[in-house]
Amino acid sequence: MSAPAASADFTASAASPAFSVVICAYTEDRWEDILAAVSSVRAQSRPALETLLVVDHNEALRERLLKEYAQGEDREHGAGREVRVLANAGPRGLSAGRNTGIAASRGEVVAFLDDDAVAERDWLRHFAEGYADPAVVAVGGRTVPVWASGRRPDWFPEEFDWVVGCTYRGLPPGRVRVRNVLGGNASFRREAFTAAGGFATGIGRDGDRRPLGGEETELCIRLARARPGAVLLIDDRAVIHHRVPGPREHFAYFRTRTYAEGLSKALVARSVGAQKGLESERRYATRVLPAGVVRGLRDAVLARPGGAGRAGAIVAGVLSAAGGYVLGSVRARRSGVVFSPAPVGEGAHG
Repeated sequence: MSAPAASADFTASAASPAFSVVICAYTEDRWEDILAAVSSVRAQSRPALETLLVVDHNEALRERLLKEYAQGEDREHGAGREVRVLANAGPRGLSAGRNTGIAASRGEVVAFLDDDAVAERDWLRHFAEGYADPAVVAVGGRTVPVWASGRRPDWFPEEFDWVVGCTYRGLPPGRVRVRNVLGGNASFRREAFTAAGGFATGIGRDGDRRPLGGEETELCIRLARARPGAVLLIDDRAVIHHRVPGPREHFAYFRTRTYAEGLSKALVARSVGAQKGLESERRYATRVLPAGVVRGLRDAVLARPGGAGRAGAIVAGVLSAAGGYVLGSVRARRSGVVFSPAPVGEGAHG
Protein backbone atom coordinates (compact mmCIF):
# COMPACT_ATOMS: atom_id res chain seq x y z
CA MET A 1 0.00 0.00 0.00
CA SER A 2 1.41 3.40 -0.98
CA ALA A 3 2.00 5.77 1.89
CA PRO A 4 0.78 9.38 2.04
CA ALA A 5 3.27 12.23 1.79
CA ALA A 6 5.29 12.78 4.94
CA SER A 7 4.47 15.59 7.32
CA ALA A 8 7.24 18.13 7.76
CA ASP A 9 7.30 17.29 11.49
CA PHE A 10 8.44 13.72 10.82
CA THR A 11 11.91 14.19 9.33
CA ALA A 12 14.01 12.32 11.92
CA SER A 13 16.95 10.29 10.72
CA ALA A 14 15.32 7.81 8.34
CA ALA A 15 18.52 6.02 7.41
CA SER A 16 19.47 4.65 10.82
CA PRO A 17 17.43 5.82 13.81
CA ALA A 18 18.72 5.02 17.30
CA PHE A 19 16.43 2.73 19.31
CA SER A 20 15.60 2.84 23.00
CA VAL A 21 13.82 -0.31 24.20
CA VAL A 22 11.39 -0.01 27.12
CA ILE A 23 10.43 -3.07 29.18
CA CYS A 24 7.90 -2.55 31.96
CA ALA A 25 7.96 -4.96 34.93
CA TYR A 26 5.89 -5.21 38.08
CA THR A 27 6.48 -8.55 39.84
CA GLU A 28 9.41 -10.69 40.96
CA ASP A 29 7.40 -13.73 39.87
CA ARG A 30 8.62 -12.95 36.35
CA TRP A 31 12.28 -12.60 37.30
CA GLU A 32 13.62 -15.15 34.82
CA ASP A 33 11.33 -13.79 32.09
CA ILE A 34 12.62 -10.25 32.65
CA LEU A 35 16.24 -11.38 32.38
CA ALA A 36 15.43 -13.30 29.20
CA ALA A 37 13.69 -10.27 27.69
CA VAL A 38 16.72 -8.06 28.38
CA SER A 39 19.10 -10.68 27.00
CA SER A 40 17.11 -10.85 23.78
CA VAL A 41 17.48 -7.09 23.34
CA ARG A 42 21.22 -7.25 24.02
CA ALA A 43 21.58 -9.97 21.36
CA GLN A 44 19.97 -7.94 18.55
CA SER A 45 21.69 -7.92 15.16
CA ARG A 46 20.98 -4.18 15.11
CA PRO A 47 22.02 -3.01 18.59
CA ALA A 48 19.75 -0.79 20.65
CA LEU A 49 21.12 2.40 22.13
CA GLU A 50 19.80 1.34 25.54
CA THR A 51 17.31 -0.84 27.38
CA LEU A 52 15.12 0.81 30.00
CA LEU A 53 13.56 -1.39 32.68
CA VAL A 54 10.65 0.50 34.28
CA VAL A 55 9.48 -1.02 37.56
CA ASP A 56 5.85 -0.42 38.53
CA HIS A 57 5.78 0.52 42.24
CA ASN A 58 7.72 -2.50 43.47
CA GLU A 59 10.79 -1.32 45.35
CA ALA A 60 12.06 -4.83 46.09
CA LEU A 61 12.07 -5.69 42.39
CA ARG A 62 13.70 -2.38 41.48
CA GLU A 63 16.51 -2.89 44.00
CA ARG A 64 17.09 -6.43 42.76
CA LEU A 65 17.27 -5.26 39.14
CA LEU A 66 19.63 -2.43 40.08
CA LYS A 67 22.02 -5.01 41.53
CA GLU A 68 21.62 -7.28 38.50
CA TYR A 69 22.38 -4.45 36.07
CA ALA A 70 24.80 -2.30 38.04
CA GLN A 71 24.54 1.22 36.65
CA GLY A 72 27.50 2.13 34.46
CA GLU A 73 29.05 -1.35 34.19
CA ASP A 74 27.09 -2.32 31.06
CA ARG A 75 28.74 0.39 28.98
CA GLU A 76 31.92 -1.68 29.06
CA HIS A 77 30.33 -4.53 27.14
CA GLY A 78 29.73 -2.78 23.83
CA ALA A 79 26.84 -1.33 21.87
CA GLY A 80 23.34 -2.30 22.93
CA ARG A 81 24.42 -3.54 26.38
CA GLU A 82 23.41 -0.58 28.54
CA VAL A 83 20.49 -1.28 30.88
CA ARG A 84 18.90 1.46 32.97
CA VAL A 85 16.52 0.61 35.82
CA LEU A 86 13.83 3.19 36.60
CA ALA A 87 10.87 3.52 38.92
CA ASN A 88 7.47 4.29 37.40
CA ALA A 89 7.11 8.03 37.99
CA GLY A 90 3.34 8.02 37.51
CA PRO A 91 0.33 6.17 38.90
CA ARG A 92 0.38 2.39 39.05
CA GLY A 93 -0.17 0.72 35.68
CA LEU A 94 1.35 -0.12 32.33
CA SER A 95 0.51 3.19 30.63
CA ALA A 96 2.32 5.31 33.22
CA GLY A 97 5.27 2.91 33.16
CA ARG A 98 5.60 3.28 29.42
CA ASN A 99 5.35 7.05 29.72
CA THR A 100 8.18 7.00 32.26
CA GLY A 101 10.33 5.04 29.83
CA ILE A 102 9.54 7.40 26.96
CA ALA A 103 10.47 10.45 29.01
CA ALA A 104 13.79 8.95 30.10
CA SER A 105 14.77 7.48 26.73
CA ARG A 106 17.43 8.95 24.43
CA GLY A 107 16.69 7.22 21.12
CA GLU A 108 14.93 8.66 18.08
CA VAL A 109 12.65 5.62 18.17
CA VAL A 110 11.18 4.04 21.32
CA ALA A 111 10.37 0.33 21.12
CA PHE A 112 8.32 -1.66 23.63
CA LEU A 113 8.77 -5.30 24.63
CA ASP A 114 6.69 -7.22 27.16
CA ASP A 115 8.53 -8.41 30.25
CA ASP A 116 7.49 -12.04 29.57
CA ALA A 117 8.58 -12.09 25.93
CA VAL A 118 11.82 -12.54 23.99
CA ALA A 119 12.61 -10.88 20.68
CA GLU A 120 14.15 -12.67 17.73
CA ARG A 121 17.62 -11.49 16.72
CA ASP A 122 16.47 -9.30 13.79
CA TRP A 123 13.54 -7.70 15.63
CA LEU A 124 14.96 -4.16 15.70
CA ARG A 125 16.47 -4.50 12.22
CA HIS A 126 13.03 -5.09 10.72
CA PHE A 127 11.60 -2.19 12.72
CA ALA A 128 14.38 0.07 11.40
CA GLU A 129 13.60 -0.86 7.79
CA GLY A 130 10.08 0.48 8.22
CA TYR A 131 11.41 3.87 9.29
CA ALA A 132 13.25 4.32 6.00
CA ASP A 133 10.01 6.03 4.93
CA PRO A 134 9.87 9.34 6.86
CA ALA A 135 6.05 9.20 6.83
CA VAL A 136 6.12 6.12 9.06
CA VAL A 137 5.66 7.00 12.75
CA ALA A 138 5.04 3.56 14.25
CA VAL A 139 6.03 -0.01 13.41
CA GLY A 140 4.74 -3.13 15.15
CA GLY A 141 5.55 -6.80 14.73
CA ARG A 142 4.24 -10.35 15.12
CA THR A 143 3.85 -11.93 18.55
CA VAL A 144 3.90 -15.73 18.75
CA PRO A 145 2.47 -17.58 21.79
CA VAL A 146 4.64 -19.96 23.81
CA TRP A 147 2.14 -22.16 25.62
CA ALA A 148 3.07 -23.38 29.11
CA SER A 149 1.64 -26.80 28.29
CA GLY A 150 3.78 -27.00 25.15
CA ARG A 151 0.90 -26.79 22.69
CA ARG A 152 -2.18 -24.71 21.90
CA PRO A 153 -5.30 -25.98 23.71
CA ASP A 154 -7.55 -27.70 21.16
CA TRP A 155 -10.46 -25.41 21.99
CA PHE A 156 -8.51 -22.13 21.79
CA PRO A 157 -9.27 -20.28 18.49
CA GLU A 158 -6.41 -18.50 16.72
CA GLU A 159 -8.82 -15.62 16.07
CA PHE A 160 -8.62 -14.88 19.81
CA ASP A 161 -4.86 -15.03 20.31
CA TRP A 162 -5.06 -11.37 21.36
CA VAL A 163 -6.51 -12.75 24.61
CA VAL A 164 -2.99 -13.93 25.48
CA GLY A 165 -1.27 -10.85 24.02
CA CYS A 166 -0.38 -12.38 20.66
CA THR A 167 -0.98 -11.77 16.96
CA TYR A 168 -4.36 -13.22 15.98
CA ARG A 169 -5.80 -14.75 12.81
CA GLY A 170 -7.34 -12.01 10.71
CA LEU A 171 -4.43 -9.57 10.68
CA PRO A 172 -2.99 -9.23 7.15
CA PRO A 173 0.44 -10.79 6.52
CA GLY A 174 3.62 -9.02 5.42
CA ARG A 175 4.40 -5.36 6.01
CA VAL A 176 1.04 -3.58 5.96
CA ARG A 177 -0.52 -0.32 7.02
CA VAL A 178 -2.77 -0.59 10.09
CA ARG A 179 -4.92 1.55 12.34
CA ASN A 180 -2.94 0.60 15.44
CA VAL A 181 0.03 -1.47 16.51
CA LEU A 182 -0.08 -3.92 19.44
CA GLY A 183 1.65 -2.52 22.50
CA GLY A 184 3.79 -5.47 23.61
CA ASN A 185 5.66 -5.54 20.30
CA ALA A 186 5.74 -2.01 18.92
CA SER A 187 7.86 1.06 18.25
CA PHE A 188 7.19 4.77 17.76
CA ARG A 189 9.20 7.75 16.60
CA ARG A 190 9.81 10.13 19.47
CA GLU A 191 7.97 12.86 17.52
CA ALA A 192 4.80 10.76 17.77
CA PHE A 193 4.63 11.42 21.50
CA THR A 194 5.42 15.10 21.02
CA ALA A 195 2.50 15.34 18.60
CA ALA A 196 -0.09 13.23 20.41
CA GLY A 197 1.09 12.87 24.01
CA GLY A 198 1.77 9.58 25.75
CA PHE A 199 -0.35 6.62 26.78
CA ALA A 200 -3.55 7.56 28.59
CA THR A 201 -3.68 6.33 32.17
CA GLY A 202 -7.00 4.81 33.21
CA ILE A 203 -6.99 2.62 30.08
CA GLY A 204 -5.04 -0.62 30.11
CA ARG A 205 -3.50 -2.89 32.72
CA ASP A 206 -2.87 -2.02 36.35
CA GLY A 207 -0.73 -4.71 37.96
CA ASP A 208 -2.81 -7.74 38.99
CA ARG A 209 -6.18 -6.09 38.52
CA ARG A 210 -8.69 -6.97 35.78
CA PRO A 211 -6.83 -7.64 32.47
CA LEU A 212 -7.82 -4.51 30.59
CA GLY A 213 -6.18 -3.34 27.35
CA GLY A 214 -6.63 -0.89 24.51
CA GLU A 215 -4.21 1.85 25.57
CA GLU A 216 -2.11 1.47 22.40
CA THR A 217 -5.25 1.59 20.23
CA GLU A 218 -6.34 4.85 21.84
CA LEU A 219 -2.86 6.35 21.39
CA CYS A 220 -2.60 5.33 17.73
CA ILE A 221 -6.00 6.79 16.87
CA ARG A 222 -5.08 9.99 18.66
CA LEU A 223 -1.78 10.08 16.77
CA ALA A 224 -3.50 9.67 13.40
CA ARG A 225 -5.75 12.62 14.26
CA ALA A 226 -2.84 14.79 15.34
CA ARG A 227 -0.88 13.94 12.16
CA PRO A 228 -3.26 12.93 9.33
CA GLY A 229 -0.32 12.02 7.07
CA ALA A 230 1.21 9.63 9.59
CA VAL A 231 1.66 5.96 8.57
CA LEU A 232 1.53 3.07 11.04
CA LEU A 233 2.80 -0.36 9.98
CA ILE A 234 2.96 -3.96 11.13
CA ASP A 235 5.87 -6.01 9.79
CA ASP A 236 5.34 -9.68 10.58
CA ARG A 237 9.08 -10.37 10.25
CA ALA A 238 9.66 -8.46 13.52
CA VAL A 239 8.89 -11.43 15.75
CA ILE A 240 8.75 -11.86 19.50
CA HIS A 241 7.81 -14.99 21.46
CA HIS A 242 5.39 -14.35 24.31
CA ARG A 243 5.04 -16.76 27.23
CA VAL A 244 1.49 -17.88 28.04
CA PRO A 245 1.31 -19.14 31.65
CA GLY A 246 -0.81 -22.16 32.50
CA PRO A 247 -3.81 -20.32 34.01
CA ARG A 248 -4.26 -18.36 30.78
CA GLU A 249 -4.79 -21.57 28.84
CA HIS A 250 -8.09 -22.12 30.65
CA PHE A 251 -11.54 -20.99 29.55
CA ALA A 252 -12.08 -19.03 32.78
CA TYR A 253 -9.29 -16.62 31.84
CA PHE A 254 -10.54 -16.50 28.24
CA ARG A 255 -13.94 -15.38 29.45
CA THR A 256 -12.49 -12.84 31.90
CA ARG A 257 -10.14 -11.35 29.30
CA THR A 258 -12.78 -11.02 26.57
CA TYR A 259 -15.13 -9.33 29.03
CA ALA A 260 -12.35 -6.96 30.08
CA GLU A 261 -11.64 -6.18 26.42
CA GLY A 262 -15.25 -5.08 26.04
CA LEU A 263 -14.81 -2.75 29.01
CA SER A 264 -11.59 -1.44 27.46
CA LYS A 265 -13.19 -0.79 24.07
CA ALA A 266 -15.89 1.23 25.80
CA LEU A 267 -13.18 3.44 27.33
CA VAL A 268 -11.40 3.78 23.98
CA ALA A 269 -14.67 4.73 22.27
CA ARG A 270 -15.33 7.25 25.03
CA SER A 271 -11.91 8.81 24.40
CA VAL A 272 -11.73 8.87 20.59
CA GLY A 273 -15.32 8.19 19.46
CA ALA A 274 -17.06 4.95 18.57
CA GLN A 275 -16.56 5.34 14.81
CA LYS A 276 -12.77 5.24 15.01
CA GLY A 277 -12.58 3.28 18.24
CA LEU A 278 -14.45 0.31 16.74
CA GLU A 279 -13.51 0.65 13.05
CA SER A 280 -11.24 -2.41 12.87
CA GLU A 281 -13.38 -4.36 15.32
CA ARG A 282 -16.40 -4.21 13.02
CA ARG A 283 -14.51 -5.95 10.21
CA TYR A 284 -13.13 -8.47 12.69
CA ALA A 285 -16.59 -9.26 14.08
CA THR A 286 -18.40 -9.44 10.73
CA ARG A 287 -15.77 -11.26 8.63
CA VAL A 288 -13.00 -12.90 10.62
CA LEU A 289 -15.05 -14.40 13.44
CA PRO A 290 -17.89 -15.89 11.32
CA ALA A 291 -15.24 -17.56 9.14
CA GLY A 292 -13.66 -18.98 12.31
CA VAL A 293 -16.99 -20.43 13.47
CA VAL A 294 -17.46 -22.07 10.08
CA ARG A 295 -13.97 -23.59 10.25
CA GLY A 296 -14.64 -24.90 13.72
CA LEU A 297 -17.94 -26.50 12.75
CA ARG A 298 -16.34 -28.02 9.64
CA ASP A 299 -13.57 -29.51 11.78
CA ALA A 300 -16.21 -30.91 14.15
CA VAL A 301 -18.00 -32.59 11.25
CA LEU A 302 -14.67 -34.05 10.10
CA ALA A 303 -14.00 -35.28 13.66
CA ARG A 304 -10.93 -33.10 14.06
CA PRO A 305 -9.95 -32.30 17.67
CA GLY A 306 -11.39 -29.15 19.19
CA GLY A 307 -13.51 -28.02 16.26
CA ALA A 308 -16.76 -27.63 18.18
CA GLY A 309 -14.88 -26.13 21.13
CA ARG A 310 -13.27 -23.46 18.96
CA ALA A 311 -16.60 -22.53 17.37
CA GLY A 312 -18.21 -22.33 20.81
CA ALA A 313 -15.33 -20.29 22.22
CA ILE A 314 -15.65 -17.73 19.41
CA VAL A 315 -19.37 -17.30 20.12
CA ALA A 316 -18.75 -17.09 23.88
CA GLY A 317 -15.93 -14.59 23.36
CA VAL A 318 -18.10 -12.33 21.23
CA LEU A 319 -20.95 -12.39 23.75
CA SER A 320 -18.60 -11.76 26.67
CA ALA A 321 -16.87 -8.83 24.94
CA ALA A 322 -20.21 -7.37 23.88
CA GLY A 323 -21.48 -7.58 27.45
CA GLY A 324 -18.38 -5.82 28.72
CA TYR A 325 -18.72 -3.10 26.10
CA VAL A 326 -22.36 -2.39 26.95
CA LEU A 327 -21.69 -2.26 30.69
CA GLY A 328 -18.51 -0.22 30.19
CA SER A 329 -20.34 2.29 27.99
CA VAL A 330 -23.09 2.76 30.58
CA ARG A 331 -20.56 3.25 33.37
CA ALA A 332 -18.51 5.69 31.31
CA ARG A 333 -21.57 7.81 30.52
CA ARG A 334 -22.76 7.84 34.12
CA SER A 335 -19.37 8.72 35.54
CA GLY A 336 -18.62 11.31 32.86
CA VAL A 337 -15.06 9.98 32.63
CA VAL A 338 -12.84 11.96 30.26
CA PHE A 339 -9.39 10.90 29.07
CA SER A 340 -6.72 13.37 28.15
CA PRO A 341 -3.31 12.65 26.60
CA ALA A 342 -0.59 12.17 29.16
CA PRO A 343 2.21 14.70 28.54
CA VAL A 344 5.58 13.05 28.01
CA GLY A 345 8.91 14.77 28.56
CA GLU A 346 11.38 15.14 25.72
CA GLY A 347 14.02 12.88 27.30
CA ALA A 348 17.75 13.29 26.91
CA HIS A 349 17.63 13.04 23.12
CA GLY A 350 15.03 15.79 22.82
